[in-house]
Amino acid sequence: MIRSLVCVALLLAALPFAALARTADHARDWNGAEINWRDARSGIYEASKTRRPVLLVFHATWCSVCKQFRQIFKDPRIVEASRDFVMILADADKEKELNSEFATDGSYVPRTLFIDPDGNVSDKLVGSDREYPHSLNVEKPDELLGLMKKARSVFDMAPAAAPPANKEPI
Repeated sequence: MIRSLVCVALLLAALPFAALARTADHARDWNGAEINWRDARSGIYEASKTRRPVLLVFHATWCSVCKQFRQIFKDPRIVEASRDFVMILADADKEKELNSEFATDGSYVPRTLFIDPDGNVSDKLVGSDREYPHSLNVEKPDELLGLMKKARSVFDMAPAAAPPANKEPI
């Protein structure tokens, strides 16, 4: 309930900036050329409008594990799967309030959360580490990719649209 109220408050705070979809700080380091990373305000607004779920990654610039994790977002399968989500990248040190609101099991980094469009963190989309369930394998994309695929059923997402057929004459 509190999380929903916080998300509504963040959404209301974002309304004046609704037309300005802002790229997250440090997006370039996280393959921002191919992944549409948003900052928290514009990402939450986008999720509420499009009803797409959010994949929220908390990181810190000093974190060596985060630097390793960001390489996973260069995998073409992760890039493709990211299109089904509103991708939010948050610097845990700069966005302390957001970080504490979504510290369901601690404020460690990197931390990856799957959130429905109403602001509820999924407890079904977590990693294999029981102590740090929102910490995913930073060496290979398989765990993240598996969770992104599983999200389709957890969030009752529509199947991904097939690319348009080439209708030009041969």
